[in-house]
Amino acid sequence: MNYPNGKRASKRMNVSKHRSKPNFSNRGMSLEEDINVTNEYYLNAGIAVVHKKPTPVQIVNVDYPKRSAAVIKEAYFKQASTTDFNGVYRGKHIDFEAKETRNKTSFPLSNVHQHQIDHMKAVHEHGGICFMIIKFTPLDEVYLLPSPQLFHYWDDQIGGGRKSIPYHHVQLEGVQIPFHYQARVDYAKALDKLYF
Repeated sequence: MNYPNGKRASKRMNVSKHRSKPNFSNRGMSLEEDINVTNEYYLNAGIAVVHKKPTPVQIVNVDYPKRSAAVIKEAYFKQASTTDFNGVYRGKHIDFEAKETRNKTSFPLSNVHQHQIDHMKAVHEHGGICFMIIKFTPLDEVYLLPSPQLFHYWDDQIGGGRKSIPYHHVQLEGVQIPFHYQARVDYAKALDKLYF
């Protein structure tokens, strides 16, 4: 039997006669890496065109021990980044941020920055779809939270309200994204549910 990439299975593999439930609790990948794999799948399958935005960096000092082995010794961020990902899905501009938390009961708003909220509000006002993908790492649960709900909690905290979004509110106001083999964080299905 061969793997999907064409490699042969090892003969030393211990094949069990009992089928057990797959365990996705320790996939060894960060949320961002899982989204990158999902975006590559979407691109290859013709579902969406979404890319991670590069963070603009000013390189100040480079060491050239050899021409082929240049090493950046000093660099600075040119400007604050906006959101992690943007692209096009079903003819609409999408723009989103991905965040993980080790907290089981809430998502701390300190994980988000004012310039990111300002950017998302501007995209939202121009008809784009903005959202946040939140992973509660201890629970191994991923949710898509639409930007209007995020804006509500952000504005509320500025007015003296909670500095976090309760987990049960994310459950109620967001859409859970189950793990899949090819589209690991299949946020397109959540977008279909909310917008299409």
